[in-house]
Amino acid sequence: MSRRAVFRRIAQRSYIDWPVYRSTPLYDRTSLSGLEEDIRIVSKTWFRHEQHESVEQFLCSLPLAYFTFDAHDHYDGTTRYGVDTLFRLFVLKECYGWTHETALAEYLAYNPEICKQLGLGTIPDQSTLWRSWNKRFTADLRRTVETAARTILIKAQNADVAVPREPERRLPPYGDEVNEPDPDDQAILDEAATITDHVSRVVFPAFSLDRGEGCEIHENAYWDLQTYLGLRESLAANEGARSFTYESTRERTPLGHSHREHIRGLSIVEIRKMYRQAVNRLLSEVAETEQFFRAGIIAIDITEADPFTGDRTGHEDEIIGTKEKTDEYAYQWATVQLVGNAVPIVLDARPVRKGESRLEIVEDLLDSAEELVHVDNVLMDREFDSQHVLEMLSQRGLSYVVPKRMQTSEKAQAKRLLQRDRDRYETDRKLHLGKNEWHETTLIYRRKENAEHDDHRQYSVFMSNGGSGHLMEYGYRWEIESGYRSIKRFMAATTSKDFGLRFFYFAFACLLYSIWRAVDLLVQVELTGEYEHSPVITADNTLTLLRKETGIG
Repeated sequence: MSRRAVFRRIAQRSYIDWPVYRSTPLYDRTSLSGLEEDIRIVSKTWFRHEQHESVEQFLCSLPLAYFTFDAHDHYDGTTRYGVDTLFRLFVLKECYGWTHETALAEYLAYNPEICKQLGLGTIPDQSTLWRSWNKRFTADLRRTVETAARTILIKAQNADVAVPREPERRLPPYGDEVNEPDPDDQAILDEAATITDHVSRVVFPAFSLDRGEGCEIHENAYWDLQTYLGLRESLAANEGARSFTYESTRERTPLGHSHREHIRGLSIVEIRKMYRQAVNRLLSEVAETEQFFRAGIIAIDITEADPFTGDRTGHEDEIIGTKEKTDEYAYQWATVQLVGNAVPIVLDARPVRKGESRLEIVEDLLDSAEELVHVDNVLMDREFDSQHVLEMLSQRGLSYVVPKRMQTSEKAQAKRLLQRDRDRYETDRKLHLGKNEWHETTLIYRRKENAEHDDHRQYSVFMSNGGSGHLMEYGYRWEIESGYRSIKRFMAATTSKDFGLRFFYFAFACLLYSIWRAVDLLVQVELTGEYEHSPVITADNTLTLLRKETGIG
């Protein structure tokens, strides 16, 4: 009954998704980061139940059947002990802080009830445990064991449950966490209102229209109107300005045509400079938290607006072909964004023009990113499959993961792997840079789960200079795709062909998205002392609060 109560409570929380792989393409059933997040979610609720006073009992009851451990198991064929059972045993070992496997074997010998709950018919001896940990478990799985144990100990200790050892805490205590209840919706919104007010006052001053002195309409009214346009999907400036006049508490507000004229007066260079200043201010706020410094992985990608159906005469360099190489045309924008466990802030954005190389785009965005945050790894989509881009990243000392277009040799290798029924394969490759210069990389072939094809298309090929260990991180790139969906939701509608206006609308939507995710991080840290990737406040919550703080309502 107590177990059912825990999972009922998790299901009732609107801002919690468990298991996380069902709610986001960021993770799948093999994602260790997703497993770690699930353990955080379940353990936090588990130990707050009055009947749950044992770390061992939690380990026996933790649902793991949905997770696919095979991808992290070096052994093939039938084994006496399932890797999921061994995972529980090694988390138990880590919770006690035992250095050697002998202590774990002795513990199991003296606790037959635990062995029964774990489904152990026989107790593994010391040598079996040693081989399982050192030979069978991948390095990534071993790290997840350590992370899971630390998480469980902290959640148990926060709930005043006795723990086998004192957990290492990377974060300072935030008030009295032992008796602190889960924040309810009103507490979340109250805290979000305070933080949104503060963040908006910090960020928006980075934007300026340079209108001179003596203007009757305050400049902030223009940013208020732009925020207001983001409140409703597909709201254009003229219609939005009329509604804004009635809903705003300001005496004077700009008309739609006046708003557009002032925005058109901004150059692409000025927009990008203001955007980076605003993001820098935003990062300064979140950098005060320990959680922000999980940054290090960025994703660079290109998104496109809806297909353009009008006359593009005179705008052929700006309204260019689509990424899918169809006969349609669209505006395209490139971004660099924090992904992974970090708060997903869009660090910079730029337009894409006809004739620009992918190398030029990546260098530009990477320069911006490295000025703002520490970068370790770069994730990119298949369209950045360029040896010159990869060489540039390596020369900067950065790791990368990029899917490779399958040419004749890759297709042939995939066919051989299929014949041999192999799920994964690595091989070194030299890519020609010209003038007898080469870029050395590693090709990693990976079979897709539940592939719809029965030929070589079952495999994907990735290039990485960091080995297969970085391949798991590529799933984080999906964060940028989900981010684009939210960003486009925040964009004002327009039929104008003005390139600067179009780009400003996109950049401002990126800023609103980044403010939302930053506010969410700050709210979580203030209320719980932790940051879990799933937002506890919605984008609509944040935009509504911004609306209140910018003179509307």
